[in-house]
Amino acid sequence: MNDVGERLARCFLSALPKLTMDNVRDTNVTALSDVDSWASVTLIAVIDEEFGINLSLDQLWELGTFQAIEQFVVEQRQPSFERDEQAHK
Repeated sequence: MNDVGERLARCFLSALPKLTMDNVRDTNVTALSDVDSWASVTLIAVIDEEFGINLSLDQLWELGTFQAIEQFVVEQRQPSFERDEQAHK
């Protein structure tokens, strides 16, 4: 797991205590029927604080999987000119 992945895994583990390091990367937040609104809000707050980004509840549900959220975090952390350059490839 890369640095972003490890940090994001810790965010997930702190907000969703039923997860383990072994299964965190397979997590689909939309499929977790026991995820209550507080856990979702906590996950968003922890991710926002850890990475200095703004993730909304709608974005969390739309992204859904750990891998998609990880990619979102990576993209949000890139300078805007790098994002624009990659979008044109």
